[in-house]
Amino acid sequence: MIDTQGKGTGQWLYGVNSAREALRAERTVHEVYVYRERTDRIRNEIVVLATRRGISVNFVDKSFFSGFPKGHQGVAVRVSPEKLVSVEDLFSISRRKGEEPFYLIVDGVVDPGNLGAIIRTAEVGGVHGIILQKRRVASGETVAKASAGAVEYLPAVRVSNIKHAIRELREKGVTIYSAGAEAGELYWAADLTIPIALVVGSEGKGIRPTVKRYCDHMVKIPVLGKINSLNVSVATGILVYEAVRQRMSA
Repeated sequence: MIDTQGKGTGQWLYGVNSAREALRAERTVHEVYVYRERTDRIRNEIVVLATRRGISVNFVDKSFFSGFPKGHQGVAVRVSPEKLVSVEDLFSISRRKGEEPFYLIVDGVVDPGNLGAIIRTAEVGGVHGIILQKRRVASGETVAKASAGAVEYLPAVRVSNIKHAIRELREKGVTIYSAGAEAGELYWAADLTIPIALVVGSEGKGIRPTVKRYCDHMVKIPVLGKINSLNVSVATGILVYEAVRQRMSA
């Protein structure tokens, strides 16, 4: 958590990519802070983006960033909280894209770096939206930093109960896929061209059994080495891009 004492209220994003994408996207940005001794192309780009939107740019000493985590790169922006959508909104997004629904459900990923990487993969892979539980999941500025700004573009739904969200999706014709080593079907044999939601689970325990029971199909990613599992963000990338491959081929 960023120490914002004396730095104003609101949510903070830090790092070049997070700041740049917040300025490019529709996120409400209140102020921009740049280390005054930074004189490179990135500083100029940040200043131009802010100026175009009429946002003030403050050139500050290095001490300003003393309360920020490492990796701030001498750039920070103060923004309004993220704009959340509903499950129903996700269907509107899919309709606007003219594509079969393609969603990602995250069950209990608590490492900010992993969640940031998942969000980045999902956004780049054309996922229409991500569903997260309000509790027991990573959040905050570190996630935004790890996503390299992708969090600004991927619609997010935060729900009190993932099982209820899954039930709502299923009622609207979305097939729910989860991944697990115990599955009999390999992931590339599944039909991912239909309306789908992919469920990924926490780093240590995977998808909770109570959530698995609500999934329609389970697929597995073959593990051929001595390590028995993949990092959750890597597994997500494999599944998302298999869906991309199938949809582009179709």
